[in-house]
Amino acid sequence: MKKIFKITMAFALSLVLLSFSNKNEESFSLTIHVDKLRNSKGVVQFALYNKEGSIPDEKFASYYKISKATIVNGSATITFENLPKGRYAVNILHDENKNGTIDKGLILPKEGIGFSNFKTLGLRNRPNFEKASFKLETNLSIKVQIVYF
Repeated sequence: MKKIFKITMAFALSLVLLSFSNKNEESFSLTIHVDKLRNSKGVVQFALYNKEGSIPDEKFASYYKISKATIVNGSATITFENLPKGRYAVNILHDENKNGTIDKGLILPKEGIGFSNFKTLGLRNRPNFEKASFKLETNLSIKVQIVYF
């Protein structure tokens, strides 16, 4: 009986110790910067995606991480920390009224939007994860262009 108890305790202790060793999985930071905002009203919402098919995401329901930043002199910056190596895409909203949604006129957004790897947007240049994504294999800083319609 003592032997079974010792084996069980050794096994349990091994499991506990293994749970603390994380195989040194690397993590990285991603800094995203936007400037040339048309005004300093509201906030800038930064949505980060890591899955194929997650963009477009007009209702911000498929993001991996999301954060908001204040606007200072027509610019905003955010840093996402502890990201595993992989493919990511960024969707940005200049949320002038701070409601967390893309406000639209008849069809087009009234507020500024932007995507990684896109300088313009249009019917022939629509964002998706494949076009907007980039590899994150080291700490990275990117700039995203905001488009106003």
